[in-house]
This record gives sequence, structure tokens and C-alpha cells, in this order.
Amino acid sequence: MAQFSPQDLADHLKNGLLSFPATAFNADLSLNEDGYRSHIEWQSSYDVAGLFAAGGTGEGFSLSPDEAARVVELAVASSRPEVPVLASAGGPTVQAVRNVRDAEAAGAEGVLVLPPYLTECDQDGLYQHVSAICEATNIGVIVYNRANAIYSAETVARLADSHANFIGFKDAIGDIEHLTKVYAKNGDRLFYLGGLPTAETFALPLLQLGMSTYSSAMFNFVPEFALDFYADVRAQNREAVTEKLNRFVLPYLDIRDRGKGYGVSIVKGGLKAIGRDAGPVRPPLHDLSEKDVADIAELISAANIQPQTNLKIGA
Repeated sequence: MAQFSPQDLADHLKNGLLSFPATAFNADLSLNEDGYRSHIEWQSSYDVAGLFAAGGTGEGFSLSPDEAARVVELAVASSRPEVPVLASAGGPTVQAVRNVRDAEAAGAEGVLVLPPYLTECDQDGLYQHVSAICEATNIGVIVYNRANAIYSAETVARLADSHANFIGFKDAIGDIEHLTKVYAKNGDRLFYLGGLPTAETFALPLLQLGMSTYSSAMFNFVPEFALDFYADVRAQNREAVTEKLNRFVLPYLDIRDRGKGYGVSIVKGGLKAIGRDAGPVRPPLHDLSEKDVADIAELISAANIQPQTNLKIGA
């Protein structure tokens, strides 16, 4: 059962760093439950505001509905009570409704609505899709503005007017004019989070547009660095942010950009580089090359980042 009301969840999430834990797989691509439990225990041992299970970095798009439900269940059981776990709801409306009901039954505090499926959507269709999800649950609902699910400021306002548990807007497009319209129209009745790939790159300017937080993929393997970076962003310490961009984030992007889909694969590469191997990624993604992993390990060392890795991922 959820511990946070939707509004309490929004108030909690908007003032801390968020992350999407990688889902651990065995060599045969089956779910590595012990490994995933250990990863969640490690991630939630830090002062992170919330963990989104079975999300993009967690390869939620490659999980069956049964697997997604199990991943959320494991995350809820393994996270510290102070660190809320959220799930994702994706695919066609009937599947997304199942996702959110499974998530609520597992004790998740909220859900991120992923783009529905590979077709164009008009605003009324998006409204109906998200409304069905909101009506199927009592936990908080956040929309993800990306791909074929681009929510107008008016649609966001309509959802907020209609559903008390609609609490947040996550963006992966970076259209400044659009974000300005969404924030100006909806103000502080929602919370806003950045979701562009390697969100640290955009965190400081997006703070000025009302996005007080973002989801950090690199928190998976360099959590101390990610938290320090977030603190510098919230303090609007441009000098410290720029130093960290140059020391680690921008060279990291150079490795990430070597292959399509590496935005997810590089997270597992980073975990392997620090000795916390979470297994392979599932197709259609592909793993980093040995050289890529070696380059990440070298970058972490050169940047003088030393993650505390005392908790081991299970076999």
C-alpha cells in the first residue's frame, strides 16, 4: 500500500534527484532477481528522492507485463521505505491500465506514463489514454512528453483539472517554447522533471523553466557524483556544474554516442566498469564493446570518481 498521497509524492519528488534503476538480467536474458534486489538496495542507500522501476533505463520496453509487475514488486521490497518506488505504464491503453494496477498492488507510489504505441496521437486521444490510467488507480500519475506523446499545455491542464492524482510532467524533447507554455499554463500545481538523455547536460538551463529535478541514468553507477552534480544545479553553481561537465559528463557523452541505443547500454557498461555487473541488455539494444567498457572505467578513474560498491549484485 502506498505511503504517500499523490500530492505528498509530488512535493517529495520535486526536491531531490530521481533515477531509473537498471534491470539486472542473467546471461540468458532472464530476470536476475537477486541481482536486481541488490542493485535496488545499493541505489536506495543513497539520498535519492525516488526510483522508477521498469522505466527506460530499466528496459521496461523489453519486459512482459508479468515481468514488469515482478520488477516493481522486487523494487518496492528492496528499497528503503524513505525512498519511494514508482513504476511505468506503457503500450496500448489496456496494457498501461494493467501496468498501473499491478504497480499499485505491489506498493508503488506512482507511475510514469510512457508513450502509448507506434502511431500518431491527437490531443484528445492522449487525454483519454492518460485519463483511463488515472481512473484505474489512486497513486500519482506523471506523463512522459516524448516520441508520439507530445502533450500540449492545454491537455496537461485538462488532465490536472480532471484528476487529482495527476501530479507531474516529464520532458524528453527540450523544446523551450513548449516547456514555457506548459509551465506558464499549469504553474506549481504540478511538478516538472527533465528526462532528456543524460539529463545532467541540460539540468541547469531547465531549472530556469521550472524543472526542479531530473532523472539521472548515471546515478546507477556513479551515485555520489550524480548527487553532487544535482546539488550544484540546485545551488545554481555554474562554475561547479561546468567543471563536472568537462571532467566527466561530456566525455561520457562521447562514449554514449558511439552506438544507437547506447543511452541505456552505457549504464550497464558503467556498472560493469565499477564491478557491479548487471548483465546484458536485451535486444534490440546491444551491449557496449569491451573497449567501450574499458574507456568508461578509464574515464571514471581519470575523473577521480570512486563509487562505494560494498553491496554486491547477486549472481
